[in-house]
Amino acid sequence: MRTRLGCAVGILLLSAVPLLAAQDPNVVPVASKAVSSDTTTSSSTSMPKLQQRDARYRLAAGDTFDVGFELSPEFNQTVTVQPDGFVTLKAVGDMKVMGQTIPELTQTLRTAYGKILNDPLVVVVLKDFEKPYFIADGQVTHPGKYEMRGVVTLTEAVAIAGGFTENARHSQVLLFRRVDDQWLSAKIFNVKQMRRKGDLHEDPTLKPGDMLVVPKNTLSKIKPFIPNAGLGAYTQVPY
Repeated sequence: MRTRLGCAVGILLLSAVPLLAAQDPNVVPVASKAVSSDTTTSSSTSMPKLQQRDARYRLAAGDTFDVGFELSPEFNQTVTVQPDGFVTLKAVGDMKVMGQTIPELTQTLRTAYGKILNDPLVVVVLKDFEKPYFIADGQVTHPGKYEMRGVVTLTEAVAIAGGFTENARHSQVLLFRRVDDQWLSAKIFNVKQMRRKGDLHEDPTLKPGDMLVVPKNTLSKIKPFIPNAGLGAYTQVPY
């Protein structure tokens, strides 16, 4: 009897795991494959968490940093991360550093130079790196790549890009976010509804590298086929 009861409880617990995961705000949803032009992402789908809050910066291609040796200044050097993620170091040679934080890089260099120096004291100072940015595309006045200075929300990003054009579909603004080298997530935001309600609680905060795309509205798609004299009849088409 106990065995049967234990099995039944175990089955109930296993069946409850998906439900608990769906209710737990800390559970990160799996990102969808790179989104095609036929996007069906629901506005209720949660954006995946890409990185921890206040995460340390990780080196990328094109970044430049100084390496200083307090007791062996002859090894001091300025290094730039190559497109393949490697750097060339004095007396050590090529080493892949892309993706490392500054503390991780410091330890990597200490280990590498520890083979030729006795307990080297290494100081790494990041000099030049790619500034955080977002991309605005589609029906905005000035599409392009914009540097992020502080916190930027979706509606603020649209304003930075010059605002919506007359052909913009305000109710279906797409926000693309890279999960890794092969995966993207996408979410649709109804900016028109947020502004109409005067409630920007659902206005998302952008992450570095995010891309927002504003599609064309219905009227702009049929304009080429409408006689100029009849345009007035279509001015109330919702977008």
